[in-house]
Amino acid sequence: MTTVPATDGRSARAERTRDSVVNAVLELVTAGNPRPTAKEIADQAGISVRSVYVHFDDLDDLFRAAVDRHQEHLAGLLYLIDAGLPIADRIRLKIDQRVELFERFGAVRRAAQQWAPQSPAFQRALKRGSKIARMDLDRLFGAEIHDPDLRDLTLAAVDAVSGPAAWDTLRENGNSVEEARAIITFALTRLLER
Repeated sequence: MTTVPATDGRSARAERTRDSVVNAVLELVTAGNPRPTAKEIADQAGISVRSVYVHFDDLDDLFRAAVDRHQEHLAGLLYLIDAGLPIADRIRLKIDQRVELFERFGAVRRAAQQWAPQSPAFQRALKRGSKIARMDLDRLFGAEIHDPDLRDLTLAAVDAVSGPAAWDTLRENGNSVEEARAIITFALTRLLER
């Protein structure tokens, strides 16, 4: 018979608590609370406020962990689209991908933007995400831009039209998901037509 040392049980319990705190942050943000307090996080996780600070140095440390967890969730949705497909298929697949991201994780992104001015972790995460998204647009649609003098301008326009701010504006203006998708498809198609 083997016995598990008590420290292993305590470590596992501590890890479960830490996970529940990170999950609580993401649940609160997704539910519409972009700046949850330590008390709200503790209540959501079912622990004391003191326990939050036992597992995290401060709220920025906690939010860094939440950013990491959020990026794990995003990873499954960020698949590479074949740049050799016909342009209409690439546009449709890219918009499908972005719509799913914006609809599922828009609240988390908006919260990160609110926290970014006082959180280096959020600033880095947002900049890295924007850079990766822009590079992917270049990979996916760069071949459609034949005038090298217009390349940066066109990619910036494609990024803006298909980006989260445009999506949020369309949805806040009362457009359904399908209406917003159609508007973005129309704009991208016009931008990338030969």
